Amino acid sequence: MDSLAAANVRQRPVRALVSAAGVALGVCLVMLFTGLARGMSNDLQRRSSNLRAEIIFTRPGSTEMMSSGANLDTRYEDELKKIAGVRLAVPAIRYISQGGRGFGFEQVEGVDWRPFAEMNGMSLVEGRAPEGVNEVVIDETKSRNNDLRVGSTLKLFGDQPYTVVGVYTPEAGPRIKMSLAAMQDALEAPGKCTWIYVKLDNPAEEVAMARRLDVALPGNKIQFTREVFRGFEESIPYLGTFLRTLVGLSAVVSGLVVMLAMYTTITERTREIGILKALGASRRYIVGEIEKEAMLISVCGVAAGFAVSFLAGYLIQRAYGLQFEYSWAWGLTAALIGLLGGVLGALYPAARAANLDAVSALSYD
Repeated sequence: MDSLAAANVRQRPVRALVSAAGVALGVCLVMLFTGLARGMSNDLQRRSSNLRAEIIFTRPGSTEMMSSGANLDTRYEDELKKIAGVRLAVPAIRYISQGGRGFGFEQVEGVDWRPFAEMNGMSLVEGRAPEGVNEVVIDETKSRNNDLRVGSTLKLFGDQPYTVVGVYTPEAGPRIKMSLAAMQDALEAPGKCTWIYVKLDNPAEEVAMARRLDVALPGNKIQFTREVFRGFEESIPYLGTFLRTLVGLSAVVSGLVVMLAMYTTITERTREIGILKALGASRRYIVGEIEKEAMLISVCGVAAGFAVSFLAGYLIQRAYGLQFEYSWAWGLTAALIGLLGGVLGALYPAARAANLDAVSALSYD
């Protein structure tokens, strides 16, 4: 005999699709937000791990990932180079600019290319180093993801055009770099920087060197590079709480959508349920059939949610360069939210149907 659950879904396809869409929405919310947070966190950490300076020298409050300030005098560069054990000192300004298409944000770094590239083992695979005030270089990932090449134009600092004059490898820090002088000019901060990268002769002595720098140049902030560029989740306060709240809301959305659909369906099927009870159907059987229908809708919604999430993540990444990385743990969480939300949402309608009086149900109009 044909399954009542599958038959009911085929009988009312529009309602089933709407219910599945509600479950899919919950799955999408979890997958896209957690995938974006994880992708950007891992991407930033990968790029930051390629920075080979051991120490960041700056002013207090200027080493937050989202910082765009430039309040450190670049003359500290010469003072740092005089200290025994310091191989290189490279001033830099890191600025957070609005994304090129008005979505998200773009980190841009102003540095003197030659010493910075020497410090981090970087090289140009195309073009040349930035020299003019309207020139930038980008890494290979930025070039590939945004279909940019030497001669392309990028808009930064609102709507100012910059010409791509080179492509470099490997990725290290922000994907877009310009000369320090050009960044100072754009921010109207002559002689200033956000921090100074300090490369040591002996990286194993970084702790001792940090103390030496603090004594030699007191009143500044000295941090290890490995500690400065933390994960994205740690850099944004309460992001973890936001993601957990999002998971809870997704479960509620999925459960309410399915419950509403099941409740409406049972109201429409009151006579059918009365016939089943008159034929001897038990409460367990009726609850089971309704839960099977809810489970079928939830499975379809979960599958659609995953498909839409992967497609949306791919399109957003291609269009805006934002990184998505999905994890099995969050994927399992999203699936459980969709399935449990549907099953639990159908419990009340199922219990109501099972408790209907057969005579009253048969006379329902």
